[in-house]
Amino acid sequence: MTAKLTQASLETLAVIAYKQPVSRGRIAAIRGVNVDGVVRTLLNRGLIEESGSETDSQAILYKTTPYFLERLGIASLDELPPVADYLPNMVALD
Repeated sequence: MTAKLTQASLETLAVIAYKQPVSRGRIAAIRGVNVDGVVRTLLNRGLIEESGSETDSQAILYKTTPYFLERLGIASLDELPPVADYLPNMVALD
C-alpha cells in the first residue's frame, strides 16, 4: 500500500524539484509557511535528500532523489513541465 502525499507535501516537493538545491528557509519563503515537518516527511519517504549546505549560512540544501524520478515515471528533471506554464511569476521568486 502506498500512502498519498498531502497538499503541503506536494507543494513543498514541487518547490524542491524546480529550485533544487534549496534550503528549508527558501522553501518556507516561497510557500509562506513553516515546512520543517513536511521536509522531514519527504526525507523519510526517500523523495528528497540533503545536498550539501549554503556557503555563507551553512543551511542544509535539499534535492530530489532518483526514487522521486522513479515515482513520477521520468528519467530526469528535464522531463518536468516548464513551471512558467503554471506559475508565470516564478521568476519573481528567484
